[in-house]
Amino acid sequence: MTSSYSISETFTLTHAKHLASKVVSDLYQCHNFYGEPSEMQIAKYQDELIVMLAGGYVNEYEFGFKKNDQRIVSWQYRVNGSGDLVGGIDNRSGGLYARADTSGATVFNFMSYSQAWFSLSSSEQINVKSKHPVDRSAGDLPSDGLGYWHTDRTYSSAGVAIERKTFRPL
Repeated sequence: MTSSYSISETFTLTHAKHLASKVVSDLYQCHNFYGEPSEMQIAKYQDELIVMLAGGYVNEYEFGFKKNDQRIVSWQYRVNGSGDLVGGIDNRSGGLYARADTSGATVFNFMSYSQAWFSLSSSEQINVKSKHPVDRSAGDLPSDGLGYWHTDRTYSSAGVAIERKTFRPL
């Protein structure tokens, strides 16, 4: 006699909070190492991430430091809702590179949106934006400076995985 079963999870606000907490922990560690972003900014980014992740509206999220429009050190998060990265992987947050020379650099924070976001009407997008305190404008990411990318963590919850890559100076 054989039996089979399937498990289906729905991505909920609780799952979004779990994933956002991993990124926010990284933001706090960045603050501790480099003094930016401020704790007030981090709290706002947390509120934004929860809303945007819960709706499935985030494609990529990146923060770091740039100088002359080139990355000095940066952390990029790519959201994958297909579940093919999950496999039980849910690393601890942290482990950020702590020795970059950010003197004279400015902090940046960038979010690119998923197809689900672009499928919303303008009024629906305005409604979602009203649920968090971050007001983003269009822009471009800095180019890579003297350094390299390294994939170092995966955070996951309910079939949604966020892969973290770090841009580190040489």
